[in-house]
Amino acid sequence: MIVDLLRHGETEQGGGLRGSLDDDLTERGWAQMHAAVAQAGPWDVLVSSPLRRCARFAEQLGAQLALPVQCEVGVRELHFGDWEGRSAAQIMQDQADALGRFWADPYAFTPPNGEPVDEFAERVLTAMENLGRQHAGKRVLLITHGGVMRLLLTRARGLPREQLLQVEVGHGALVRLALAADGQLREEA
Repeated sequence: MIVDLLRHGETEQGGGLRGSLDDDLTERGWAQMHAAVAQAGPWDVLVSSPLRRCARFAEQLGAQLALPVQCEVGVRELHFGDWEGRSAAQIMQDQADALGRFWADPYAFTPPNGEPVDEFAERVLTAMENLGRQHAGKRVLLITHGGVMRLLLTRARGLPREQLLQVEVGHGALVRLALAADGQLREEA
């Protein structure tokens, strides 16, 4: 399966850790996503996170391209717990040490009341395995989140898992991966 990963665009509530918050896209966010797919494709199927910042674009693009859209809850963003909706600068004011530990090794430190990154990774990788079985040999556009893309790119690039948060993924970023039958990921040019 060839999978193009598309990160949602800028959201109405702005920066910070959005996680499970269900924000809408700004006009700029819509434009970022349209620009990303303008010269890309073709795809056989569109798969999207259920969160509005992904799903609404997927629905619009699916209608435009006459393609089915599959909602996949397993590719939701990491739930940041008490940090959701807060920027790094805001968290630094009262939890600087905790934020530093999270950035240094997100697998070793979970934000208060958040989803452990190892559970997030298991959820995302299981979803990818299922998609690989369902869509073997197809080209898929997966509309998802920065954390999901960082996780998959970390694995595809063979990086140590602790470097997860060091992988850059901007709003509207589009990256192609190949998912082999054995579950191995590799980044495509």
